[in-house]
Amino acid sequence: MGIIKCSVLCLHFLFFCPQSQLSSPLCFFLTVVGNAWLETLLSAIDALPKETIRQEILSPLVSKAQLSQSVPARLASCRILGKVAAKFESSVVKKDLLPLVRSLCQDVEYEVRSCMCRQLENIARGIGLDHTKAVVLPELVELARDEGSTVRLAAFDTIINLLEMFDSDDRTRVIFPLVKTFCEKCFKADEAVLASLSFQYGKLCHGLSASFTDEQHLWFLEFYKKLCCLGLQHENGHCDSQPYPLELENKYALVRRNCAYNFPAMVLFADPNHFLSELYRTFSSLCHDPEISVRRTAAEGFHEVVKLLGPNVHYVHKELITLLQDDSLEVLDALLSHLQETLELATSRGEGAGPESKQVNVPDLVPALVTAEQKAASSLRWRVHEKLLQRYSCLPRVVSGDQIYFRFLQRMFNIITTNNVLPVQREAARTLCVFLRYNRKQEQRQEIISKIIQELAQGRSYWNRLRFLDLCEIAIDLFSKSYFCKHFLIQALELVNDPVANVRYKLCHMLPRLRSTIRLPADKHLLQELEFCVRKLLCREKDKDVVATVRKTVLELDKMDITEPYHKRHERDLLDQKKEKEETLLLEMELLERQQSEAKLVGEKHTEKKRRDSKAGLSGSKGMSGSTSGATLSTSAGKEMRRAKLARSRSLSSHPSTPKMSNSDKTLKVKESGSCPGSGKSSIIPINDDALRSHHFNVASSSSSLSPTPSTSSMPVLIRSNTSSSVDHRSNGSKDTQSRKLSIQRKSNSFGMQSGRE
Repeated sequence: MGIIKCSVLCLHFLFFCPQSQLSSPLCFFLTVVGNAWLETLLSAIDALPKETIRQEILSPLVSKAQLSQSVPARLASCRILGKVAAKFESSVVKKDLLPLVRSLCQDVEYEVRSCMCRQLENIARGIGLDHTKAVVLPELVELARDEGSTVRLAAFDTIINLLEMFDSDDRTRVIFPLVKTFCEKCFKADEAVLASLSFQYGKLCHGLSASFTDEQHLWFLEFYKKLCCLGLQHENGHCDSQPYPLELENKYALVRRNCAYNFPAMVLFADPNHFLSELYRTFSSLCHDPEISVRRTAAEGFHEVVKLLGPNVHYVHKELITLLQDDSLEVLDALLSHLQETLELATSRGEGAGPESKQVNVPDLVPALVTAEQKAASSLRWRVHEKLLQRYSCLPRVVSGDQIYFRFLQRMFNIITTNNVLPVQREAARTLCVFLRYNRKQEQRQEIISKIIQELAQGRSYWNRLRFLDLCEIAIDLFSKSYFCKHFLIQALELVNDPVANVRYKLCHMLPRLRSTIRLPADKHLLQELEFCVRKLLCREKDKDVVATVRKTVLELDKMDITEPYHKRHERDLLDQKKEKEETLLLEMELLERQQSEAKLVGEKHTEKKRRDSKAGLSGSKGMSGSTSGATLSTSAGKEMRRAKLARSRSLSSHPSTPKMSNSDKTLKVKESGSCPGSGKSSIIPINDDALRSHHFNVASSSSSLSPTPSTSSMPVLIRSNTSSSVDHRSNGSKDTQSRKLSIQRKSNSFGMQSGRE
């Protein structure tokens, strides 16, 4: 209570003191002291009982809020009124405080009106909804039309904070016209208020969106687009600043920065499904803004925009690449704060409308990430570089393993071996271990481990060997015990022979952690190696710091299995089993992917073979149709020749005929029977060998006397060709056609010789 009385007395002194009679330094001192005691009193009101507030604060407050008092006294009265309104019932506030509130809202000083306007929010929450509509809302409307810009701005902020207390009718008929007039007036003539308006714009639109018509909704959206381009001119798709005075240009840049801050809220206001048609160009303009502060604010809220877009996230892929490749490290630093979340959302929610959304891939993402890292590495801001490398640990969930292997791994090795900043080197080592942990190809993993051993564990520089021990500490946390012991433990213990004392010193500090990775009795030989390493250090070490450290480490090793609680050991074993299962699962996934790729390759080969066979079948059917037509022509010609031979044989019936048939005639007749129309269908209906032979000998008996010299090899070959499979018949169609033409020529020659003999 002493503090309250002291505060009130000091305030009384501040209120009653005629400042015009005091010197400037003393007046300034009294103002500072009075404001400090005022803040103390306002903080103490929350803990005071109602009676104390009524007697000690409200009683003098009534007199000190009069117009005859000084401006600081009236300003203090405004703040006290706003604070005590929440302590009393609505009836007390309405009866005792509202008259003072009305008086101060109509004060002659704009500072008092502005201060009281900002306290109307607390007054409204103290008197309830009904009295707010009847008392507070008319005061706000009047203050929103005040001649002072600070008063109008205070009224605008208060209206936004009280939107949930107004019903739909008040929002439509009172608030919307008032806010619309305020926005238009600020945009045309009051640039000072535009900064606050743009900062509160997202909250304003969401508070009124439920009462908007389509026309009102469109008006607020278009006004926001105007604010985003304030002070810019667009030429050839680029945003350039117009030549304004420096002060005005800074105000416009602040407005655009506030618009970038409110952009996620405006995406929700405009509906994410309409983002491409309504807000994409505005967002692109903010991401390409000439002011660094605007681009930085857009980068800070980029992850929120990606969340809201969902399956339409591919709309902003270009803007993501633009911000990653920005010339300013401030923009990159702002984007890095939520880069992991942004990249995962941008690459995992691609199943939406559009052909490119099915592919979970951001074009030019990998080159942009590489460029960003090189830019951070070339600057003097190593913390940004460290932060970027830390965010790169999410890349196994974002890009493919081959891209990481060919584009990022070598860069990590270069940073570890050549960078001069220790935190950056350690973060690069951690990122390298993460890349190794989630690589799915056994060959690549083995090559990475071999490179770690060659360039770090066996490196020429002791600095690289120290980084190998740092990498081992990280690998113990990331990998299972069996994996670490298999690939890293022996190489770490071999550094006991390192010629540099700093390496041996660090190895001594790591011995307890290395011992924790050994599982008995399976790794008994590794335990023997570690004990041999400790004995070697104890016997041969000459550096006093290393000797002291190894002696201390030996004591820790002896106490490890005794002092550690069972539940901690059990939790660590369960975690190690989980890591080992994950590593086994990665190997199984690698094997499954390999089998699937091989099966896919075999299927593609089988499909290609079928396609070639189908093409060959089509060309064979075309050849068969041509051979069938040729066979028809040759058969008609053969019939005419046989009729002529029969006529000649009847006229020469007196000459004796030889009962045996020569091989050449057999060949000729078989060829003729093969060229009959029925043979053209032999690929579909097989011909019986007995029928073929009977047909051959019946035809040959009528012309046996006209056969030329014998041929012994043609008969068996022709029978095999006519009784073969349909595939062979198709493949040899062109050859059969040539043989038929040759037999016709031989036959005509034989008739010529016979006629010459006759």
